[in-house]
Amino acid sequence: MTGKEEIKEVRKYLQQSHDRIFENNKKWAEEMRKKKPEFFTDLSAGQAPEYLWIGCSDSRIPAEAITGLEPGEMFIHRNIANLVNNIDLNVMSVVNYAVRHLKVKHIVVCGHYGCGGVKAAMTPKDMGLLNPWLRNIRDVYRLHQDELDAITEEEAKYDRLVELNVYEQCRNIIKTAAVQQCWAKNEFPVVHGWVFGFSDGLLKDLKFDHEGQLKEIQKIYNLTQEQDG
Repeated sequence: MTGKEEIKEVRKYLQQSHDRIFENNKKWAEEMRKKKPEFFTDLSAGQAPEYLWIGCSDSRIPAEAITGLEPGEMFIHRNIANLVNNIDLNVMSVVNYAVRHLKVKHIVVCGHYGCGGVKAAMTPKDMGLLNPWLRNIRDVYRLHQDELDAITEEEAKYDRLVELNVYEQCRNIIKTAAVQQCWAKNEFPVVHGWVFGFSDGLLKDLKFDHEGQLKEIQKIYNLTQEQDG
């Protein structure tokens, strides 16, 4: 195959892979109309999700599919390694909007075993542009270094860091003013930490103690008093 022929084949593939999305979209819309005629009318009326999902950008974890929820039932934010960084205006805006305006009842941080971001953070080398982002995960390792260093099996250590990372991101959510103030008034949202497993397709509940952690965190990060004016 010549160079021109290869380029032609690549362009053909790119067009086909693009068109396939629109073909699938039409099939999905038709199926939804048959299944529930009022579906798109309800979607157009607005959203009132019960859940905020903060997950990893990994393409293998479709949040609605693995939880059995429909469009409109879950507000979703995703980034590499499901981080909740207090200087990331993207995730902070999502949390604020979901809590103060959508009035979500649950906030889920969901990681997954085999996370590439967590694995990269465990690799002792310069990751370039990713360094500032991965530092957040490395800081999780530092906070739990004694426990993690005691785990001799590499895969088990890796899995445990995935869980601890989820746990610390749950704590970061509780440190936000929006969550603390809404909880003080309404006793929601409740923060949860879950991990998805590719080997069996199941979610593991890490049993994050929302109220216990809130009490500990507010010894330092108490933001329940709203700003005047």
